[in-house]
Amino acid sequence: MCGIVGAITHRRVNQDLFDALTIVQHRGQDAAGILTSDGRRVTLRKGNGLVRDVLQQKHMLDLKGKIGIGHVRYPTAGSDNPNESQPFYVNSPYGLGLVHNGNLINTEELTADLIKDDLRHLNTGSDSEVLLNIVAHELARVAQGTLKPKSLFNAMKGVYQRVQGAFAAILLIHGHGLVAFRDPHGIRPLVYGKRVTNKGDEYMVASESIALDALGFKLIADVAPGEAIFFEENGEIHRHQCIKQLEHTPCIFEYVYLARPDSVIDNISVYKARLGMGKALAAKILHQRPQHDIDVVIPVPDTSRIAALALSQSLNVHYSEGMVKNRYIGRTFIMPGQELRRNSVRLKLNAIRQEMVGKNVLLVDDSIVRGTTSREIVQMVRDAGAHKVYFASAAPKVCYPNVYGIDIPTQNELVAYGKTEEEIARLIGADWVIYQDIDALYAAINSAALSDDAKIKRFEDAVFTGNYVTENITPEYLAKWAKKRREKIKSAQASEDIQDVMQG
Repeated sequence: MCGIVGAITHRRVNQDLFDALTIVQHRGQDAAGILTSDGRRVTLRKGNGLVRDVLQQKHMLDLKGKIGIGHVRYPTAGSDNPNESQPFYVNSPYGLGLVHNGNLINTEELTADLIKDDLRHLNTGSDSEVLLNIVAHELARVAQGTLKPKSLFNAMKGVYQRVQGAFAAILLIHGHGLVAFRDPHGIRPLVYGKRVTNKGDEYMVASESIALDALGFKLIADVAPGEAIFFEENGEIHRHQCIKQLEHTPCIFEYVYLARPDSVIDNISVYKARLGMGKALAAKILHQRPQHDIDVVIPVPDTSRIAALALSQSLNVHYSEGMVKNRYIGRTFIMPGQELRRNSVRLKLNAIRQEMVGKNVLLVDDSIVRGTTSREIVQMVRDAGAHKVYFASAAPKVCYPNVYGIDIPTQNELVAYGKTEEEIARLIGADWVIYQDIDALYAAINSAALSDDAKIKRFEDAVFTGNYVTENITPEYLAKWAKKRREKIKSAQASEDIQDVMQG
C-alpha cells in the first residue's frame, strides 16, 4: 500500500504535491518523495521518513516546475532501503519519472528480460523500478521526436502485455506531460480531477479522491482498469483502453481499512461502506446472542470508529470513545516488525478507566491480522477494570497473504489461519470474538455505491477467501513468495545488527 499523486498546474506544482502527499500520508509513513520538471531539467527529492521530514523548505525551493509526481511508501517486510523510495527516474527516453502503488507478480521474469534482452540496468530490488524500465523500453521502441498520443498508447499496450499484478501508476514524461494507468483488474485505486483557474485548467491524479477535494480539484472519474490517460502539458487529455478490461475487482481492504473514510473509490463511498459494516455486524451479534450483555461499544481508533458507531446504534448500546490515541505514533498495521508493533501499542493507545471499569466492553476493530495488537488492547482494557472483554472485527477472518501490495504476511503469521473463533478468543485473551461474514461485507460495500452500475460483483478478497484474481498465484508461488519475504526480513535484521555494532 502506497499513496501516489501527480499534477499539472499553471504555477509551481511543488506545494500542491506536498499538500496532497500529506493528505494521503495514511497510506505510507516510511518514505516520501517528489519529482518535478520545469521543461529544462528534472529535480528529485526523496528519502525515508514522513512527508514533512523528507521534504523540508530547502528541498521545496529546489523543486521547480509546473508538472510533477509524488509518493509515500509504507514498509513492506525488509524493504527499508532509502534507495527504494519513490519516485524512480531514468534518463532515456525523454526523461521518465514514475510512482507506483501495488505489486507486480512476475517481477523475476521481467527483471531477467530487462537485463538480458532489453539491456537495461536496475539499481534496486523494487518492482516499481522494474515497471519504470519496462515502460522506458516500450517507449524507446516508438520514440520519434515529439511524443504523439498514438505512439504513447502503442507503447503502453506493450507494457500491459508484459506486466502482471496490481498497479496504479503515474508516469512523468519530461517535456510532454503525465500518464496515469491502472492494471486490468483495477485492484489498486486511482482517480483524477480538474481545477479551473483564471490561467486555464489544472489536473491532478491521486490514489484517493480526498486529495483532490482538499486542494480544490473536482473529481472527474476513476482511471478505468486497463486504461491509460495522457495529460499533455498544454492541457489536452487523451484516454485509451490499452488492454481488454478484465473483471473489475478492486481491493476490498481499501474499504475496510486502507482508505480514508471521506474518500470515494470506484464510485463507492468509503464512509457509507463502513456504516454498512457496522450495521451488518450488529445484525450478526443479535442473531448469535439476542440476549447479549454488552454494556458499552468502544472502537479501536481510528479506522473502526464509523463501523462501531453504526453497530452501537443498531444494538441500542452506549457508544464511548473509551480509548485515546496518541496521534504522533504511526499506524501499527504498517509498522515494520512484530516487536515494534507490540511495543508501540501502549504508546499509541490509552484506555479511559471510567468508561470500562466493571462493564462488559465490546471492542470493535476494522480487522484482526496477526493478533499481536489485539491481544495488547484486550489486556489494556482488562487492566482498566473491564468485567468482560468482547472483540468484534468489521472484516472476516484474515487467513491468506496479500500479494498485491499490502504487507499481510504468510499464513502462519496470521492469527485466524486454521483456527476457530473460540481459539482466536483464547489467543488474544477475549471472552468472545465475532467476525463479519464475507457476504455481509460485500453487501455493506455495495450498499454504499453512488450508482447502480458502480456495484462490484467480485472484489479482490484473497486475504479472506484465498481466491486470487490474477493467474499464476499457485501454492508454489506463495511458498516461494513467503521464502523471499523471510529472506528479506533476515537480511534487514542483519543490516540493523551491523549498524548497531558500528554505532556501539
